[in-house]
Amino acid sequence: MAEQEPTTEQLAAIAAANEEDGVKVDYKAPAQKSLQEIQSMDCEDESLRKYKEALLGKVTTCADPDVPNIQVTKMTLLCDTAKKPLVLDLTGDLEGFKKNPFLLKEAVGYKIKISFKVNKEIVSGLKYVQASYRKGIKVDYTEYMVGSYGPRDEEYEFLTTLEEAPKGILARGTYNIKSKFTDDDKHDHLSWEWNLAIKKEWDD
Repeated sequence: MAEQEPTTEQLAAIAAANEEDGVKVDYKAPAQKSLQEIQSMDCEDESLRKYKEALLGKVTTCADPDVPNIQVTKMTLLCDTAKKPLVLDLTGDLEGFKKNPFLLKEAVGYKIKISFKVNKEIVSGLKYVQASYRKGIKVDYTEYMVGSYGPRDEEYEFLTTLEEAPKGILARGTYNIKSKFTDDDKHDHLSWEWNLAIKKEWDD
């Protein structure tokens, strides 16, 4: 039996239910300092130097000017009941994601994992933002605070809180999701789109 497509009015009601309460936080990001500036500050204070060394770890920065400071490498959809992790390689062609939607069974719990590298300077206030659309109408918006990170050779991983896939006959269908990895200074480190198909069963 074909799934029933929701009407524009029903989608608008879903969007209204998911809309944030509109509370704004009056927050001003601190002035950005380079890693070299931070390391050279108070260099005569031995205890402070050791503290910064413990905090930042062994810092190795990339000297290649063509390499961006932030590289978002991978997005993984983690679900305990899925047959395998759903992975997007974010280092290649981003356009193909819309042609092959992720399949998710309705009402299951899932998390999103973002893998990224910091190559040169400390970055503050990283955020992962995603907006979900159905038939062109925005039905959900979520902003995750990722945090502040310094450069290192290994990738970092950020895991969202547990989310629940929508359920019910009106919730089933394909969602277009616009994702963005940004920061306090509103730098767009990477934006990508992908599709998520909510089905009644895994094998639909």
